[in-house]
Amino acid sequence: MPAHLPAEFPADWREANRSSWDERVPIHVASDFYDLAGFRSGKDALRDFEVEEVGDVTGRTLLHLQCHFGQDTLSWARRGAARVVGLDFSEPAVETARSLATELGFGPDRAAFVAADVYDAVEAVPDRSYDIVYTGTGALTWLPDITRWAETAASLVAPGGFLYLAEFHPLTDVLDDETGSRVVHDYFSRDAWVDETPGTYADLGARTVNNRSVEWQHPIGEVVSALCAAGLRLEFLREHDVSLFPRFETLTADDNGYYRFQDGRPRIPLMYSLKAVRPA
Repeated sequence: MPAHLPAEFPADWREANRSSWDERVPIHVASDFYDLAGFRSGKDALRDFEVEEVGDVTGRTLLHLQCHFGQDTLSWARRGAARVVGLDFSEPAVETARSLATELGFGPDRAAFVAADVYDAVEAVPDRSYDIVYTGTGALTWLPDITRWAETAASLVAPGGFLYLAEFHPLTDVLDDETGSRVVHDYFSRDAWVDETPGTYADLGARTVNNRSVEWQHPIGEVVSALCAAGLRLEFLREHDVSLFPRFETLTADDNGYYRFQDGRPRIPLMYSLKAVRPA
């Protein structure tokens, strides 16, 4: 086993995670969390800091790795990207994304979706490289090998293009779930986290059968180092004091839909974003 792989490596990790996500696609589609009705009527699924940091995508090609059922992907198409491609390992998610693209008037020349493992993206996607490779918001935790991910993602960035990642901060994974104020887990742990909790973040009370999931935490230093080793140059790394869901019980939603600590306590980073460029 390569040295960069975790010591704990459940053999069924991919199959368990795929079964879990396959079952949750229709739950997410019907949930208030994703507000598909609002999205159909024009609501943007992207976060304001992502739009600002990625910048104008008009006329550019964009690849979205681990795209779920395509809301973020199609939001970039709405913003003028010449061509977007979404990749996800869940067949139901990809089929939903394709149907949604057709419903919104995007043909496969503007918005294409591919069902494949992210590690197989180079062989699976229709183009050799893209101006922008976009990913994040809960994507990396499902991958055991961040070095292989970085090599794969970086290889798909066109010269002069960039990779953009917006992700939940790994610090949140070491804190207690109730208050987010006590360190209860090892930040540098390489072991897999195996969970069998029913439901989903989009509907905590949903009845689900495929509940086994396997995740890994990746310190920011590991992510940045892997991308730089893969040939990209880090342009910025930013930390954000907001989350997209109530990660801790003490988080409350603000007027913009972000979740923050509101009790006057010292702030901590809940998300981070980075941009890494392939030199022209």
